Amino acid sequence: MSQDARPLADTIDVTIPSVARMYDYYLGGKDNYAVDRAACEELDQVVPSTRALAVNNRRFLRRVVRWLAEEQGVRQFIDHGSGLPTQDNVHEVAQRVAPDARVVYIDNDPIVLAHGRALLEENRNTAVIQADMRDTDGILGHPEVTRLIDFDRPVAALFVSVLHCIPDEDDPAALIRRVAERLAPGSFLVVCQLVSEDRATRDFVTEFMRVNTHGQWGRVRTAAELAAFLDGLEILEPGLVEVSTWKPDADIGPKQLTQEWIEYGGVARKR
Repeated sequence: MSQDARPLADTIDVTIPSVARMYDYYLGGKDNYAVDRAACEELDQVVPSTRALAVNNRRFLRRVVRWLAEEQGVRQFIDHGSGLPTQDNVHEVAQRVAPDARVVYIDNDPIVLAHGRALLEENRNTAVIQADMRDTDGILGHPEVTRLIDFDRPVAALFVSVLHCIPDEDDPAALIRRVAERLAPGSFLVVCQLVSEDRATRDFVTEFMRVNTHGQWGRVRTAAELAAFLDGLEILEPGLVEVSTWKPDADIGPKQLTQEWIEYGGVARKR
């Protein structure tokens, strides 16, 4: 097992909240359990903007994939920490623009693998693999990845609302560097994570999620910390922003009633 990957679970544990299932609940999905819903409801007591934040983050993902496919001609996508399938997944957005677009989803949660494979079993240009997103060598050398992705051509590597799941000791900045080094010039990295400039909010959410997920969590960070992850890459307009303001379109998402934390990020290009 390369880099900082952790052993992968092969069964679904319904006694511990899952980040993927909590996100599914916030998006109105059905692939979650009572323990996930209870964790969300407790979290909402302190950070009540979380549902709107999750919806706006999902809309950002759709916009950025469409922009990459339409405006930048990207035909290859690797979605790290993809979460459970929902409406307008990366492959659906990209393949509406270009039917030959190729997409690999990566997640370490076995429920994502089960649902994803069922959804994609007849789509030869799309695959889902169970892997730890920190395992760059294992992921980029996986047979499904090498089948679908040509690393001599530009790739969009997505890290959408997942970097806060990586603790500091596992060095998320190094993860971004490792992936960028393996991609062709002209490739893109899409990054966003939960940030707050309020230390009390950062500390509460970080500890709440660490305890409830039994350590499957990293840290809520500051905007400056996220920006540092992209050192050496070209950050594209409009820069790093609260994601609902990144190239907004007519599909306006819900307004956050409070701003105790935000989803913050954007798109960088490898020169």
